[in-house]
Amino acid sequence: MSTISPTPSGPFLPGIRSPEDLKQLKPEQLPQLASEIRETILDVTSVNGGHVGPNLGVVELTIALHRVFSTPRDQFVFDVSHQGYVHKLLTGRQGAGFASIRKTGGLSGFLCRSESPHDSWGAGHAGTALSAALGMASARDLLGGDEHVVAVIGDAALTCGITMEALNNLASSTKRLIVVLNDNEWSIARNVGALPQYLTELITNPLYNRLHDDLESFLHKVPGGDSLLRMGSKAKHSAKAMVAPDSLFEKYGVRYLGPIDGHDLGLLHKNLEFAKRADQPIFLHVITTKGKGYDVALKHPEKFHGTSPFDLATGKNKSSGGKPSAPNYQDVFGDAMVGFATRDPKVVGITAAMPSGTGLSKLAQEVPSQFFDVGIAEEHAVLFAGGLATRGFHAVCAIYSTFLQRSVDPVIHDICLQNLPVTFAMDRAGVSPNDGPTHHGLFDIALFRCVPNAILMQPANEAELVNMLHTCLRTPAPTFIRYPRGAGEGVPIPENPETLEIGKAETVREGNDLAIWALGPMVQDALGLADRVAEETGWTATVVNARFVKPLDRDLLRRHARSHRLLVTLEDHVLAGGFGSAVLEALQEEKISIPVERFGWPDAFVEHGSDVTTLRKPHGLTPEGMLAATLGRLRSLAGKSPARPRAAAAQNR
Repeated sequence: MSTISPTPSGPFLPGIRSPEDLKQLKPEQLPQLASEIRETILDVTSVNGGHVGPNLGVVELTIALHRVFSTPRDQFVFDVSHQGYVHKLLTGRQGAGFASIRKTGGLSGFLCRSESPHDSWGAGHAGTALSAALGMASARDLLGGDEHVVAVIGDAALTCGITMEALNNLASSTKRLIVVLNDNEWSIARNVGALPQYLTELITNPLYNRLHDDLESFLHKVPGGDSLLRMGSKAKHSAKAMVAPDSLFEKYGVRYLGPIDGHDLGLLHKNLEFAKRADQPIFLHVITTKGKGYDVALKHPEKFHGTSPFDLATGKNKSSGGKPSAPNYQDVFGDAMVGFATRDPKVVGITAAMPSGTGLSKLAQEVPSQFFDVGIAEEHAVLFAGGLATRGFHAVCAIYSTFLQRSVDPVIHDICLQNLPVTFAMDRAGVSPNDGPTHHGLFDIALFRCVPNAILMQPANEAELVNMLHTCLRTPAPTFIRYPRGAGEGVPIPENPETLEIGKAETVREGNDLAIWALGPMVQDALGLADRVAEETGWTATVVNARFVKPLDRDLLRRHARSHRLLVTLEDHVLAGGFGSAVLEALQEEKISIPVERFGWPDAFVEHGSDVTTLRKPHGLTPEGMLAATLGRLRSLAGKSPARPRAAAAQNR
């Protein structure tokens, strides 16, 4: 029995527990449902943060998809899946469940196969949907099924090499696949390159679209058209080609429909029904408006692609309660790049559709001739940088750690093998709490530490970031800097950056009993741990800002290993193959035996959560957890609780 309210004016969203409830609404009731969905998304994201603009733009499209098709039997594959909030609301995840999105224990901000049977594919990176959907369709064909597979991709996905590889294989792999091209002219920033321009030409070519809509009617009106119709489909195709050329997609063997208004529910329903009955792959081009229904998002589409909690009335971000005087790492990086590029015309910055997120939008404004946005094409960004390097330029590729994973092969094969001076600025290294496992930057050390010629480092604060960038630009080798999301430590930025000695660590504090080697912002955690150990036991700790993962400061490590009873390592990275592993390998190669306690993330995909502290707790990475583990190790070494009196501890402080 339906749970839909019989009242013509609704509200309708509270009664929708599954797509079957949606199908019971009358067409004239759908615009109000769309308004309710937009209001719900804005209410929740203003509190939790999230991807606002992309979801507001696909409300009507998602409603139409669920009206025409039947998930989970039919399968929807959303590219990136950050625009899946509407899908969640229509598949039984509204109410208190949706209010928990991106929070600890709540719904994921992306689609997730383990979260719902309606989520046939999980994702967080762009360009994956078409290949995955093609695999599903081919599997259906092999199994003799008749369900539908629909890939929903953004226009930005067409700049991804993976999407074009899938398109190349589409017609030869299946005859039944529907691809909805959600064209809003934006990825995170405005799309760049030839393909977005091509889509614009399709949108503005009414002759092409009219021929596609009613080719037979057109041929009846031209001399010889009737005879062409009698000759069959090939002749009709040739006749159309004389007046308007095939779209790019049809050259790949795919039937192109559109473009159509992606907010017209009737038009969407009609075209999706046609695509559902087609006996060839269909490309349905849908024009949507990112941020539709919220004026602030329409005016600031890049900011509202994904945002932290904000005030609904003004769109201004709410205070996080952090350090207001400390700039974000990305802004420090952006300012530094402007300074370095202004002084040296051979310094260039490259981003893969993330000028604002990486801080390089400042370089684009101040020194545009030395800035390149290549779109969502990380592999190309790396190779492009290598080509620049062969002609004396030093390119800085600013790519989030999680996105640089896509470029491991060109980093190894093209940059490091040829020992080219390219710098990789790996923003968002470490956990990205609300976004979850697709966006945590927890694997970069393991991926690149093993590669010859690579120099890998992490700053303890924003001042050191500037010094490291300065150092990289003077180093004739591949260099990697990893740094976290968010605010720095609030330290002064050097006006005249220092060139750091490659592979040399910094001793921050001297102690006698244990040595704590920390990487990046976890140097502050190391200092706190040293203080707590001294309070509890009287034992003093040497604290080291490791700075470099590769090459490691082996001279200092040898001295500390021979003069301390315990070595502790801290990193915001998985333990497997990470900084602590590098320390263990170095000690083994040096044939030095000392107990080592490592703190880092486990061999698991870390869940999403409300904040970093909440995520750290179950993995023993809070101050209390690290203290307990360190004290346990010290007691086992002493055979009992360390005996130094608390008075001695007080003197050491």
